[in-house]
Amino acid sequence: MFGHSMLLRISKYFLLTLFVLSVFLYLLKIESRLVEKQSNNCVPQRKYALYGRHAEEGILQHVEEVMDSLGYSNTSIDDDWSLLWCHDYPFKKLKPRMMKIKPNQMVNHFPGSGYITNKVNLATSGLPYVPTAFKLPNQKGEFKDYAFKNPEKLFVIKSNNHRGINIRKITDVDLEVEGTFVQEFIDEPLLIDGYKFDIGVYIVITSIDPLRAYLYDGDVLLRFCPEKYEPLDVNNTDKYVVHDNYRPVWEVASLAKHFKNSGFGMKASLDTYLKSQGKNPEEIWQQAYEAIRAILLSKEQALVTTTEAYPSKRSFFELMRFDFALDRYFRMYIMEANMSPNLSSEHFPPNRLLYLQVIYSTLSLVGLGRRGHTDNTEMTWLQAPLETEAAMKDIVVFPEICGKCTSCNEQRCKLCLWCLDKNEELKETLFFAHREFMNRHFYRRIIPPPLSEAEAKSGYEAIEGLTEINQIMHEWIRGKCLLDKSWC
Repeated sequence: MFGHSMLLRISKYFLLTLFVLSVFLYLLKIESRLVEKQSNNCVPQRKYALYGRHAEEGILQHVEEVMDSLGYSNTSIDDDWSLLWCHDYPFKKLKPRMMKIKPNQMVNHFPGSGYITNKVNLATSGLPYVPTAFKLPNQKGEFKDYAFKNPEKLFVIKSNNHRGINIRKITDVDLEVEGTFVQEFIDEPLLIDGYKFDIGVYIVITSIDPLRAYLYDGDVLLRFCPEKYEPLDVNNTDKYVVHDNYRPVWEVASLAKHFKNSGFGMKASLDTYLKSQGKNPEEIWQQAYEAIRAILLSKEQALVTTTEAYPSKRSFFELMRFDFALDRYFRMYIMEANMSPNLSSEHFPPNRLLYLQVIYSTLSLVGLGRRGHTDNTEMTWLQAPLETEAAMKDIVVFPEICGKCTSCNEQRCKLCLWCLDKNEELKETLFFAHREFMNRHFYRRIIPPPLSEAEAKSGYEAIEGLTEINQIMHEWIRGKCLLDKSWC
Protein backbone atom coordinates (compact mmCIF):
# COMPACT_ATOMS: atom_id res chain seq x y z
CA MET A 1 0.00 0.00 0.00
CA PHE A 2 2.79 2.32 0.92
CA GLY A 3 4.51 1.83 -2.37
CA HIS A 4 1.27 2.42 -4.24
CA SER A 5 0.63 5.67 -2.27
CA MET A 6 4.11 6.96 -3.02
CA LEU A 7 3.63 6.18 -6.67
CA LEU A 8 0.44 8.21 -6.74
CA ARG A 9 2.17 11.19 -5.08
CA ILE A 10 5.08 11.04 -7.47
CA SER A 11 2.64 10.91 -10.39
CA LYS A 12 0.76 13.95 -9.08
CA TYR A 13 3.98 15.94 -8.63
CA PHE A 14 5.15 14.90 -12.07
CA LEU A 15 1.88 15.98 -13.67
CA LEU A 16 1.90 19.24 -11.72
CA THR A 17 5.46 19.89 -12.82
CA LEU A 18 4.51 19.25 -16.45
CA PHE A 19 1.53 21.62 -16.10
CA VAL A 20 3.67 24.39 -14.57
CA LEU A 21 6.34 23.87 -17.21
CA SER A 22 3.80 24.03 -20.03
CA VAL A 23 2.29 27.22 -18.58
CA PHE A 24 5.76 28.69 -18.29
CA LEU A 25 6.61 27.82 -21.89
CA TYR A 26 3.28 29.25 -23.05
CA LEU A 27 3.90 32.53 -21.22
CA LEU A 28 7.44 32.61 -22.57
CA LYS A 29 6.09 32.20 -26.10
CA ILE A 30 3.63 35.07 -25.60
CA GLU A 31 6.40 37.28 -24.22
CA SER A 32 8.58 36.39 -27.19
CA ARG A 33 5.81 37.45 -29.58
CA LEU A 34 5.32 40.71 -27.72
CA VAL A 35 9.05 41.45 -27.85
CA GLU A 36 9.07 40.63 -31.56
CA LYS A 37 6.07 42.91 -32.15
CA GLN A 38 7.69 45.71 -30.19
CA SER A 39 10.88 45.17 -32.14
CA ASN A 40 8.99 45.46 -35.42
CA ASN A 41 7.35 48.63 -34.19
CA CYS A 42 10.79 50.05 -33.55
CA VAL A 43 11.71 50.01 -37.24
CA PRO A 44 12.72 53.61 -37.97
CA GLN A 45 9.94 55.82 -39.27
CA ARG A 46 10.15 57.26 -42.74
CA LYS A 47 11.63 60.71 -42.45
CA TYR A 48 11.29 63.97 -44.33
CA ALA A 49 13.36 67.13 -44.25
CA LEU A 50 12.57 70.71 -45.25
CA TYR A 51 14.87 73.15 -47.00
CA GLY A 52 14.49 76.85 -47.75
CA ARG A 53 15.11 80.29 -46.37
CA HIS A 54 11.71 80.42 -44.66
CA ALA A 55 11.06 76.70 -44.29
CA GLU A 56 11.08 76.88 -40.50
CA GLU A 57 8.79 79.93 -40.36
CA GLY A 58 5.53 78.20 -41.23
CA ILE A 59 5.62 78.61 -45.00
CA LEU A 60 5.64 74.80 -45.32
CA GLN A 61 3.30 74.18 -42.40
CA HIS A 62 0.79 72.25 -44.51
CA VAL A 63 3.54 70.06 -45.96
CA GLU A 64 4.50 69.17 -42.39
CA GLU A 65 0.85 68.58 -41.53
CA VAL A 66 0.37 66.07 -44.34
CA MET A 67 3.71 64.34 -43.80
CA ASP A 68 2.99 63.90 -40.10
CA SER A 69 -0.45 62.44 -40.85
CA LEU A 70 1.22 59.87 -43.14
CA GLY A 71 3.50 58.68 -40.35
CA TYR A 72 6.68 60.49 -41.39
CA SER A 73 8.90 62.17 -38.83
CA ASN A 74 10.66 65.49 -39.42
CA THR A 75 14.44 65.47 -39.47
CA SER A 76 17.38 67.56 -40.68
CA ILE A 77 18.75 67.52 -44.21
CA ASP A 78 21.89 65.86 -42.77
CA ASP A 79 19.88 62.81 -41.72
CA ASP A 80 18.80 59.82 -43.83
CA TRP A 81 15.47 61.19 -45.12
CA SER A 82 13.02 59.65 -47.57
CA LEU A 83 11.75 63.01 -48.87
CA LEU A 84 13.45 66.38 -49.06
CA TRP A 85 10.82 69.07 -49.66
CA CYS A 86 12.57 72.24 -50.83
CA HIS A 87 10.95 75.65 -51.02
CA ASP A 88 14.15 76.94 -52.60
CA TYR A 89 15.84 75.40 -55.64
CA PRO A 90 18.26 72.87 -54.10
CA PHE A 91 20.65 72.15 -56.98
CA LYS A 92 23.02 75.05 -56.26
CA LYS A 93 23.68 75.30 -52.54
CA LEU A 94 22.92 71.61 -51.97
CA LYS A 95 24.43 70.28 -55.19
CA PRO A 96 27.12 68.09 -53.53
CA ARG A 97 24.39 66.44 -51.45
CA MET A 98 22.10 66.06 -54.48
CA MET A 99 24.90 64.37 -56.40
CA LYS A 100 24.97 61.67 -53.71
CA ILE A 101 21.21 61.13 -53.49
CA LYS A 102 20.30 57.53 -52.64
CA PRO A 103 17.89 55.27 -54.55
CA ASN A 104 15.34 55.44 -51.72
CA GLN A 105 15.26 59.26 -51.55
CA MET A 106 13.14 61.80 -53.41
CA VAL A 107 13.26 65.58 -53.90
CA ASN A 108 10.34 67.78 -54.96
CA HIS A 109 12.27 69.46 -57.79
CA PHE A 110 13.86 68.37 -61.03
CA PRO A 111 17.32 69.63 -61.92
CA GLY A 112 16.80 72.35 -64.52
CA SER A 113 13.15 73.06 -63.72
CA GLY A 114 14.01 76.75 -64.09
CA TYR A 115 13.93 76.18 -67.85
CA ILE A 116 10.15 76.04 -67.43
CA THR A 117 9.62 78.70 -64.77
CA ASN A 118 12.06 81.37 -65.98
CA LYS A 119 9.84 84.38 -66.71
CA VAL A 120 11.83 85.78 -69.62
CA ASN A 121 12.27 82.44 -71.37
CA LEU A 122 8.59 81.54 -70.98
CA ALA A 123 7.28 84.93 -72.12
CA THR A 124 9.54 85.05 -75.19
CA SER A 125 9.10 81.37 -76.12
CA GLY A 126 6.65 82.08 -78.94
CA LEU A 127 4.53 79.16 -77.76
CA PRO A 128 0.74 79.05 -78.15
CA TYR A 129 -1.34 80.81 -75.48
CA VAL A 130 1.63 82.99 -74.41
CA PRO A 131 1.09 86.73 -75.07
CA THR A 132 3.63 88.19 -77.49
CA ALA A 133 6.79 89.34 -75.70
CA PHE A 134 10.27 90.64 -76.45
CA LYS A 135 13.51 90.22 -74.52
CA LEU A 136 15.41 93.43 -73.84
CA PRO A 137 17.73 94.75 -75.02
CA ASN A 138 18.32 91.88 -77.52
CA GLN A 139 14.95 92.17 -79.27
CA LYS A 140 14.36 95.90 -79.03
CA GLY A 141 14.27 96.19 -82.84
CA GLU A 142 11.55 93.55 -83.19
CA PHE A 143 9.66 95.20 -80.32
CA LYS A 144 9.70 98.61 -82.02
CA ASP A 145 8.43 97.08 -85.27
CA TYR A 146 5.62 95.23 -83.48
CA ALA A 147 4.60 98.32 -81.50
CA PHE A 148 4.58 100.42 -84.68
CA LYS A 149 2.27 97.92 -86.40
CA ASN A 150 0.00 97.76 -83.32
CA PRO A 151 -0.17 101.34 -82.02
CA GLU A 152 -3.24 100.61 -79.90
CA LYS A 153 -1.43 97.98 -77.84
CA LEU A 154 -0.23 98.49 -74.28
CA PHE A 155 2.67 96.53 -72.81
CA VAL A 156 3.75 95.37 -69.37
CA ILE A 157 7.40 95.41 -68.43
CA LYS A 158 8.62 92.53 -66.26
CA SER A 159 11.86 91.23 -64.86
CA ASN A 160 13.24 87.92 -63.62
CA ASN A 161 14.73 89.73 -60.62
CA HIS A 162 11.55 91.14 -59.10
CA ARG A 163 7.79 90.66 -59.20
CA GLY A 164 6.82 94.21 -60.12
CA ILE A 165 4.57 94.66 -63.17
CA ASN A 166 3.68 97.98 -64.72
CA ILE A 167 1.83 99.03 -67.86
CA ARG A 168 3.89 101.21 -70.17
CA LYS A 169 3.59 102.89 -73.53
CA ILE A 170 6.51 102.22 -75.85
CA THR A 171 7.78 105.76 -75.32
CA ASP A 172 8.10 105.04 -71.57
CA VAL A 173 10.00 101.74 -71.88
CA ASP A 174 13.77 101.70 -71.23
CA LEU A 175 14.93 99.41 -74.02
CA GLU A 176 18.45 98.99 -72.66
CA VAL A 177 17.76 97.37 -69.27
CA GLU A 178 19.25 93.86 -69.03
CA GLY A 179 17.15 90.96 -67.73
CA THR A 180 13.80 92.54 -68.58
CA PHE A 181 11.14 91.92 -71.18
CA VAL A 182 8.03 93.63 -72.47
CA GLN A 183 4.87 91.65 -73.03
CA GLU A 184 1.60 92.52 -74.70
CA PHE A 185 -1.01 93.50 -72.12
CA ILE A 186 -4.32 91.61 -72.17
CA ASP A 187 -6.42 94.78 -72.29
CA GLU A 188 -9.83 93.13 -72.56
CA PRO A 189 -9.83 90.74 -69.61
CA LEU A 190 -12.87 88.81 -68.50
CA LEU A 191 -14.24 90.56 -65.43
CA ILE A 192 -16.36 89.00 -62.71
CA ASP A 193 -18.26 91.60 -60.70
CA GLY A 194 -15.86 94.14 -62.24
CA TYR A 195 -12.66 92.45 -61.04
CA LYS A 196 -9.83 91.08 -63.14
CA PHE A 197 -8.48 87.71 -61.95
CA ASP A 198 -6.07 84.90 -62.66
CA ILE A 199 -6.45 81.12 -62.45
CA GLY A 200 -3.78 78.97 -60.81
CA VAL A 201 -3.58 75.41 -62.18
CA TYR A 202 -1.41 72.87 -60.36
CA ILE A 203 0.56 70.21 -62.22
CA VAL A 204 3.07 67.53 -61.26
CA ILE A 205 5.86 66.21 -63.46
CA THR A 206 6.63 62.65 -62.34
CA SER A 207 9.07 61.68 -65.08
CA ILE A 208 11.01 63.44 -67.82
CA ASP A 209 12.43 60.53 -69.82
CA PRO A 210 9.79 59.52 -70.81
CA LEU A 211 7.78 62.63 -70.02
CA ARG A 212 4.78 62.07 -67.76
CA ALA A 213 2.78 64.92 -66.24
CA TYR A 214 -0.49 65.21 -64.36
CA LEU A 215 -2.87 68.09 -63.72
CA TYR A 216 -4.60 68.57 -60.38
CA ASP A 217 -8.30 68.31 -61.16
CA GLY A 218 -9.61 68.71 -57.61
CA ASP A 219 -9.66 72.51 -57.72
CA VAL A 220 -7.85 75.64 -58.90
CA LEU A 221 -6.69 78.80 -57.16
CA LEU A 222 -8.68 81.92 -58.09
CA ARG A 223 -7.16 85.28 -57.21
CA PHE A 224 -8.77 88.65 -57.94
CA CYS A 225 -7.27 92.14 -58.15
CA PRO A 226 -7.94 94.22 -55.04
CA GLU A 227 -9.80 96.94 -56.97
CA LYS A 228 -12.24 96.95 -59.88
CA TYR A 229 -10.62 97.10 -63.30
CA GLU A 230 -12.65 99.95 -64.76
CA PRO A 231 -11.97 102.76 -65.23
CA LEU A 232 -8.40 101.59 -65.95
CA ASP A 233 -5.66 103.65 -64.35
CA VAL A 234 -2.20 102.41 -65.40
CA ASN A 235 -0.69 104.04 -62.32
CA ASN A 236 -2.87 101.96 -59.99
CA THR A 237 -1.62 98.37 -60.19
CA ASP A 238 -4.35 97.21 -57.76
CA LYS A 239 -6.70 97.39 -60.73
CA TYR A 240 -4.83 95.04 -63.05
CA VAL A 241 -2.17 93.11 -61.06
CA VAL A 242 -2.86 90.20 -58.70
CA HIS A 243 -0.74 90.95 -55.62
CA ASP A 244 -0.03 88.90 -52.51
CA ASN A 245 -2.91 90.83 -50.91
CA TYR A 246 -5.34 89.78 -53.64
CA ARG A 247 -9.10 89.71 -53.27
CA PRO A 248 -10.18 86.12 -52.45
CA VAL A 249 -13.03 84.33 -54.18
CA TRP A 250 -15.28 84.54 -51.12
CA GLU A 251 -15.27 88.35 -51.49
CA VAL A 252 -16.59 88.24 -55.06
CA ALA A 253 -20.37 87.97 -54.80
CA SER A 254 -21.08 86.06 -58.03
CA LEU A 255 -18.76 83.25 -56.92
CA ALA A 256 -19.12 83.54 -53.14
CA LYS A 257 -22.69 82.27 -53.33
CA HIS A 258 -21.34 78.98 -54.68
CA PHE A 259 -18.05 78.82 -52.78
CA LYS A 260 -19.07 80.15 -49.40
CA ASN A 261 -22.80 79.52 -49.21
CA SER A 262 -23.07 76.21 -51.08
CA GLY A 263 -19.71 74.67 -50.22
CA PHE A 264 -18.29 74.22 -53.73
CA GLY A 265 -14.64 74.62 -54.64
CA MET A 266 -13.21 77.48 -56.65
CA LYS A 267 -13.17 75.55 -59.92
CA ALA A 268 -16.79 74.40 -59.57
CA SER A 269 -17.82 77.94 -58.63
CA LEU A 270 -16.10 79.36 -61.71
CA ASP A 271 -17.57 76.62 -63.93
CA THR A 272 -21.05 77.49 -62.70
CA TYR A 273 -20.47 81.16 -63.51
CA LEU A 274 -19.13 80.34 -66.98
CA LYS A 275 -22.16 78.19 -67.71
CA SER A 276 -24.38 81.10 -66.69
CA GLN A 277 -22.59 83.08 -69.42
CA GLY A 278 -23.45 80.41 -71.97
CA LYS A 279 -19.95 78.91 -72.09
CA ASN A 280 -18.75 75.32 -71.87
CA PRO A 281 -16.08 75.30 -69.11
CA GLU A 282 -14.38 72.18 -70.49
CA GLU A 283 -13.58 74.00 -73.74
CA ILE A 284 -11.89 76.73 -71.71
CA TRP A 285 -9.95 74.29 -69.53
CA GLN A 286 -8.82 72.44 -72.63
CA GLN A 287 -6.92 75.58 -73.69
CA ALA A 288 -5.02 75.51 -70.39
CA TYR A 289 -4.17 71.83 -70.80
CA GLU A 290 -2.87 72.39 -74.33
CA ALA A 291 -0.77 75.35 -73.19
CA ILE A 292 0.83 73.37 -70.38
CA ARG A 293 1.55 70.41 -72.65
CA ALA A 294 3.23 72.66 -75.21
CA ILE A 295 5.48 74.26 -72.59
CA LEU A 296 6.53 70.98 -70.96
CA LEU A 297 7.28 69.29 -74.28
CA SER A 298 9.35 72.28 -75.42
CA LYS A 299 11.56 72.09 -72.31
CA GLU A 300 11.78 68.32 -71.91
CA GLN A 301 15.18 67.83 -73.55
CA ALA A 302 16.76 70.58 -71.44
CA LEU A 303 15.55 68.83 -68.27
CA VAL A 304 16.71 65.42 -69.52
CA THR A 305 20.20 66.76 -70.22
CA THR A 306 20.45 68.46 -66.82
CA THR A 307 19.17 65.43 -64.90
CA GLU A 308 21.65 63.06 -66.56
CA ALA A 309 24.35 64.41 -64.23
CA TYR A 310 22.58 62.97 -61.18
CA PRO A 311 22.59 59.36 -59.92
CA SER A 312 18.93 58.60 -60.66
CA LYS A 313 16.33 60.35 -62.78
CA ARG A 314 13.63 58.71 -60.61
CA SER A 315 14.67 60.64 -57.51
CA PHE A 316 12.80 63.79 -58.52
CA PHE A 317 9.31 65.16 -59.13
CA GLU A 318 8.04 68.70 -59.63
CA LEU A 319 4.91 70.41 -58.33
CA MET A 320 4.22 73.68 -60.20
CA ARG A 321 1.42 76.19 -60.55
CA PHE A 322 0.67 77.73 -63.93
CA ASP A 323 -1.17 81.05 -63.78
CA PHE A 324 -3.64 81.91 -66.56
CA ALA A 325 -5.60 84.99 -67.55
CA LEU A 326 -8.92 84.82 -69.40
CA ASP A 327 -10.09 87.54 -71.78
CA ARG A 328 -13.66 88.64 -72.50
CA TYR A 329 -13.74 86.32 -75.51
CA PHE A 330 -12.95 83.39 -73.19
CA ARG A 331 -9.46 82.87 -74.57
CA MET A 332 -6.83 81.58 -72.14
CA TYR A 333 -3.37 83.13 -71.81
CA ILE A 334 -0.55 81.69 -69.74
CA MET A 335 1.11 84.38 -67.67
CA GLU A 336 3.76 82.49 -65.69
CA ALA A 337 4.83 79.17 -64.22
CA ASN A 338 5.69 79.02 -60.53
CA MET A 339 8.33 76.77 -59.04
CA SER A 340 7.54 76.14 -55.35
CA PRO A 341 4.07 77.72 -55.48
CA ASN A 342 2.74 79.20 -52.27
CA LEU A 343 1.21 76.50 -50.06
CA SER A 344 0.65 78.60 -46.96
CA SER A 345 -2.84 79.66 -45.90
CA GLU A 346 -1.58 82.12 -43.29
CA HIS A 347 -3.12 85.13 -45.07
CA PHE A 348 -6.16 83.27 -46.44
CA PRO A 349 -7.15 80.46 -44.01
CA PRO A 350 -9.97 79.08 -46.26
CA ASN A 351 -7.26 78.05 -48.75
CA ARG A 352 -5.98 75.45 -46.27
CA LEU A 353 -8.10 72.62 -47.68
CA LEU A 354 -6.91 73.29 -51.24
CA TYR A 355 -3.26 73.18 -50.20
CA LEU A 356 -3.65 70.07 -48.04
CA GLN A 357 -5.37 68.17 -50.85
CA VAL A 358 -2.81 69.28 -53.45
CA ILE A 359 0.04 68.14 -51.21
CA TYR A 360 -1.56 64.82 -50.28
CA SER A 361 -2.53 64.03 -53.88
CA THR A 362 0.99 64.87 -55.03
CA LEU A 363 2.59 62.56 -52.47
CA SER A 364 0.14 59.81 -53.35
CA LEU A 365 0.87 60.19 -57.05
CA VAL A 366 4.64 59.81 -56.64
CA GLY A 367 4.36 56.86 -54.28
CA LEU A 368 4.92 58.61 -50.95
CA GLY A 369 1.33 58.77 -49.74
CA ARG A 370 1.01 55.39 -48.05
CA ARG A 371 -0.19 56.01 -44.55
CA GLY A 372 1.63 54.26 -41.72
CA HIS A 373 4.35 52.47 -43.70
CA THR A 374 7.90 52.23 -42.39
CA ASP A 375 11.24 51.98 -44.15
CA ASN A 376 12.24 48.58 -45.41
CA THR A 377 15.79 48.00 -46.54
CA GLU A 378 14.72 45.01 -48.62
CA MET A 379 12.24 46.93 -50.80
CA THR A 380 12.04 50.71 -50.99
CA TRP A 381 9.06 52.60 -52.38
CA LEU A 382 11.31 53.88 -55.17
CA GLN A 383 11.96 50.39 -56.45
CA ALA A 384 9.60 48.63 -58.83
CA PRO A 385 6.24 48.01 -57.13
CA LEU A 386 5.53 44.68 -55.50
CA GLU A 387 3.29 42.23 -57.35
CA THR A 388 0.46 43.14 -55.00
CA GLU A 389 0.45 46.56 -56.67
CA ALA A 390 1.12 45.50 -60.25
CA ALA A 391 2.19 42.32 -62.01
CA MET A 392 3.20 41.69 -65.60
CA LYS A 393 -0.41 40.91 -66.49
CA ASP A 394 -1.19 44.54 -65.58
CA ILE A 395 1.62 45.87 -67.78
CA VAL A 396 1.43 43.96 -71.06
CA VAL A 397 -0.78 45.39 -73.85
CA PHE A 398 -1.86 44.66 -77.45
CA PRO A 399 -2.77 40.97 -76.99
CA GLU A 400 -3.80 40.63 -80.65
CA ILE A 401 -0.42 41.92 -81.85
CA CYS A 402 1.90 40.25 -79.36
CA GLY A 403 0.96 36.79 -80.57
CA LYS A 404 2.23 37.73 -84.04
CA CYS A 405 5.41 39.59 -83.07
CA THR A 406 8.68 38.15 -84.35
CA SER A 407 11.12 40.93 -83.44
CA CYS A 408 11.58 43.35 -80.56
CA ASN A 409 12.68 45.98 -83.07
CA GLU A 410 9.03 46.65 -83.88
CA GLN A 411 7.76 49.40 -81.60
CA ARG A 412 4.54 47.73 -80.45
CA CYS A 413 6.33 44.42 -79.95
CA LYS A 414 8.59 46.13 -77.39
CA LEU A 415 5.54 46.20 -75.12
CA CYS A 416 4.99 42.44 -75.32
CA LEU A 417 6.03 40.12 -72.50
CA TRP A 418 8.96 38.41 -74.16
CA CYS A 419 10.45 41.75 -75.23
CA LEU A 420 9.88 43.41 -71.84
CA ASP A 421 11.70 40.51 -70.17
CA LYS A 422 14.77 41.61 -72.13
CA ASN A 423 14.43 45.29 -71.16
CA GLU A 424 14.40 45.80 -67.39
CA GLU A 425 14.62 49.59 -67.69
CA LEU A 426 11.46 49.82 -69.81
CA LYS A 427 9.67 47.27 -67.64
CA GLU A 428 10.42 49.32 -64.51
CA THR A 429 9.32 52.52 -66.27
CA LEU A 430 5.94 50.96 -67.05
CA PHE A 431 5.56 49.68 -63.49
CA PHE A 432 6.04 53.22 -62.19
CA ALA A 433 3.60 54.64 -64.73
CA HIS A 434 1.04 52.02 -63.67
CA ARG A 435 1.49 52.87 -60.00
CA GLU A 436 1.03 56.57 -60.72
CA PHE A 437 -2.25 55.87 -62.47
CA MET A 438 -3.51 53.75 -59.57
CA ASN A 439 -2.43 56.38 -56.99
CA ARG A 440 -3.38 59.52 -58.92
CA HIS A 441 -6.12 60.61 -56.47
CA PHE A 442 -7.30 64.06 -57.74
CA TYR A 443 -4.81 64.19 -60.61
CA ARG A 444 -5.53 63.55 -64.29
CA ARG A 445 -2.93 62.67 -66.89
CA ILE A 446 -2.04 65.39 -69.42
CA ILE A 447 1.17 63.86 -70.83
CA PRO A 448 0.68 61.49 -72.56
CA PRO A 449 -2.60 63.29 -73.36
CA PRO A 450 -6.03 61.74 -72.81
CA LEU A 451 -7.53 59.69 -75.63
CA SER A 452 -10.99 59.13 -76.99
CA GLU A 453 -11.93 55.54 -77.83
CA ALA A 454 -11.71 56.44 -81.53
CA GLU A 455 -8.20 57.87 -81.05
CA ALA A 456 -7.17 54.78 -79.14
CA LYS A 457 -8.12 52.64 -82.12
CA SER A 458 -6.41 54.87 -84.69
CA GLY A 459 -3.40 55.97 -82.61
CA TYR A 460 -1.98 59.23 -81.26
CA GLU A 461 -1.49 62.04 -83.78
CA ALA A 462 1.98 63.56 -84.31
CA ILE A 463 3.64 60.77 -82.31
CA GLU A 464 6.48 60.76 -84.87
CA GLY A 465 7.80 64.05 -83.48
CA LEU A 466 8.48 62.53 -80.06
CA THR A 467 11.57 60.76 -78.79
CA GLU A 468 11.55 56.97 -79.02
CA ILE A 469 10.88 56.42 -75.31
CA ASN A 470 8.02 58.94 -75.43
CA GLN A 471 6.55 57.18 -78.45
CA ILE A 472 6.67 53.89 -76.55
CA MET A 473 5.01 55.49 -73.51
CA HIS A 474 2.24 56.95 -75.68
CA GLU A 475 1.70 53.57 -77.34
CA TRP A 476 1.56 51.84 -73.96
CA ILE A 477 -1.10 54.27 -72.74
CA ARG A 478 -3.02 53.62 -75.95
CA GLY A 479 -2.75 49.90 -75.36
CA LYS A 480 -4.00 50.26 -71.78
CA CYS A 481 -6.88 52.40 -73.04
CA LEU A 482 -7.94 49.68 -75.47
CA LEU A 483 -8.01 47.19 -72.57
CA ASP A 484 -9.59 49.50 -69.98
CA LYS A 485 -11.46 52.73 -70.80
CA SER A 486 -10.47 54.33 -67.50
CA TRP A 487 -6.92 54.64 -68.88
CA CYS A 488 -8.11 56.73 -71.83
